[in-house]
Amino acid sequence: MTTANAPADDIAALAKGGRTNVLGFALRLAARVPFLFVAGRLYGADTVGKFALAVVAVELAALVATLGMKRGLAQALSTTDRPHAHVAWDALVVALFASIIASLLLFSFPQIMYRGAVPVGIAFWMPAIIVAIAWSDISLAALAYRHNLRATVTARAVIEPWTISIASVPLWYVDPASGLEIAYMLSMLAAVVASLIPFLRSYGIPVGWKPRLATIAGLAWQNVPLAGADAIEWATRNVDRFILGQLFPPAIVGIYYMAQQIASLPGRLKTSFDPILGPVITQRLAAGDRAAVAAQVRQVGFWIMAAQGGLALMGSIPGKAVMGTIGPQFVYGTAALAFLLTAEVLAATASTCESALVYVARHWNLLISGVMLGVQVALSFALIYLMRGWGWPDNYQAAGPAIALMLSLALTSLIKAWLLGRLLGASVSGWRWQLAVAAGVAIAVGSVFTALPQRLEWAELVFGLPAIAASYLFVIWRLAFGLEDRALFGGMPKAGG
Repeated sequence: MTTANAPADDIAALAKGGRTNVLGFALRLAARVPFLFVAGRLYGADTVGKFALAVVAVELAALVATLGMKRGLAQALSTTDRPHAHVAWDALVVALFASIIASLLLFSFPQIMYRGAVPVGIAFWMPAIIVAIAWSDISLAALAYRHNLRATVTARAVIEPWTISIASVPLWYVDPASGLEIAYMLSMLAAVVASLIPFLRSYGIPVGWKPRLATIAGLAWQNVPLAGADAIEWATRNVDRFILGQLFPPAIVGIYYMAQQIASLPGRLKTSFDPILGPVITQRLAAGDRAAVAAQVRQVGFWIMAAQGGLALMGSIPGKAVMGTIGPQFVYGTAALAFLLTAEVLAATASTCESALVYVARHWNLLISGVMLGVQVALSFALIYLMRGWGWPDNYQAAGPAIALMLSLALTSLIKAWLLGRLLGASVSGWRWQLAVAAGVAIAVGSVFTALPQRLEWAELVFGLPAIAASYLFVIWRLAFGLEDRALFGGMPKAGG
């Protein structure tokens, strides 16, 4: 598979962004693991479950408050004849108004966030953090348009996760019931500060700018399909937690949430490419070069699939040991972890295709995502009640939404790849058969370590994880990586070289 039709500077930009965000992923992983350990060992599954349900409501509200401008801002900036600072500040004003409305809604109906008693003290103000999340997202999107990804890495991979990891420890001694919520609020405040400082340096305070109500309303209306697509994509990854919260006690939700957090780490590789992939796609579409767009989607799709495949194998083969590191009670989430990790790999094609579909067929993309979300929800309930009817224990039933997510994402990838391929006139799938070979080798290597006696379970992590990674990467590098792929690790190959 070749990307010869894609301009070299586009692939080079994507590769540079990929290298930056791989660093960001590594930093985020290093910061997120301590939080999972602290939350699991200190707070326990029940408290984590309550916190997880509250975060679902807050993050959904913040996502809606951006009105699709996390991705729509790149298109607005690439097509406007106004100063870019004016457009970016218009977007912030829109997000401010939408965030206020969302916050007032959650303050008025706190039962949306909490099934039980509403927390008192500082944690009561958790909905007020919505504007910080929305402003951080939009500021980073504006910076990404100018290919400044360092700000995203700093805010999202360093400041945010390390703040919540560090703050959650002393807060457990001060307020063990609400410590996680307070730590989360602190991390979001730290992230928005880390986002706005580089934003102000890059765009500045707009000279002669006055908010244009008509322009702002038009921008918000134009981005409704993008906002819907973002909301549906978010719901796809979080509705399972909401469903579990309605059918199971908080402890089950907490166990699932921890598995979800581990599985979401590979998924962040895709979202890390969004800031650079969006602007590159919009610029090529503006130039009418659809073949280049297909090549970009295909290239990034393979990079993400290859990386997520390796991480999924590392997390699922020794899954029991991985979950046991968080705490003994979280071992019950091993099955859910395996399905969630597999879902991330299967979702790679749909995610990268959506990066282009939101610009070339946004309404079709929204319709497909909405229908598949409905399929996922229906299948989740069906699997839970089916296993409940068979008398299976709660921890097995709780894996039902993870299975539903995996199946729905696989089907979504097939549909969106077919649609985008038709629209662009070229294949957009990043799948290569060598990925299956690499996975088979890694599974064989990992099985050696999982077969060890339970007293040597620690060896699965200490020696098994590096062995799985090394065997997988060796096959990928030798069999799957071509010259264009290796641009991710260096410069583009010379023409004709």
